[in-house]
Amino acid sequence: MNETLNGIQLYFEVHGTGEPVLLLHGFSGSSQDWTALAAEWGTQFQLIVPDLRGHGRSGILTKSFRHSDAAEDLWALLDHLNVTVCKGLGISGGGNVLLHMATMQPERIKAMVLVSATPYFPAQARTIMRQYGNSLPEQQREILRRRHPGGDEQIQAILASTKAFADSYDDMSFTPPHLATIQARTLIVQGDRDPLYPVELSVEMAKAIPKSSLWIVPDSGHGPVIGERWAEFIEAAGAFLRK
Repeated sequence: MNETLNGIQLYFEVHGTGEPVLLLHGFSGSSQDWTALAAEWGTQFQLIVPDLRGHGRSGILTKSFRHSDAAEDLWALLDHLNVTVCKGLGISGGGNVLLHMATMQPERIKAMVLVSATPYFPAQARTIMRQYGNSLPEQQREILRRRHPGGDEQIQAILASTKAFADSYDDMSFTPPHLATIQARTLIVQGDRDPLYPVELSVEMAKAIPKSSLWIVPDSGHGPVIGERWAEFIEAAGAFLRK
């Protein structure tokens, strides 16, 4: 359903019963990415599955995407749903949003699984972000069109935000002392060959977040659990979030 929350149109779905768990897709993804998991986990959790601002069936971006703004949107959503505390699973940009949520209101996030998240954008990521929209293969554009019903206008706004990330230094800027304020049990999952975020950044987060565990996936890039490791990941993430 669509609601006006925090001044924007936000689409979300709620599935299942149990403890509330936010499922947050990656940047340029959508809530549809979780369709299979929602069916699998619906008997264990109450799943809250939004399209982040500017994505999927949420309103088209009118300014550059900021992960901190998306976190504020989701606090408004949880308040709308009368959810006081919850757990979360976020991939890439979704994980970055969870980092903001867990530092904004630490007592409300009980546990979270972060896949390919980062405390800040390193130089190697900025180089990729600056060039990302310039040479997108048609196959990739077609995937974006399927995810984003707002068509090319919506997709262009998303791609413009990717380029803006390259020069953003105040949105993703978590220091170890700031990360140390996180109260959530945190499972950090990272590929050891991620071209965006080197594995050292995940080690840095794991050292700083008090109740954290680190799972480094060998021979893997960004989003290391997508593909052949998905079943193993879902089993481990589900067990972690059920604790």
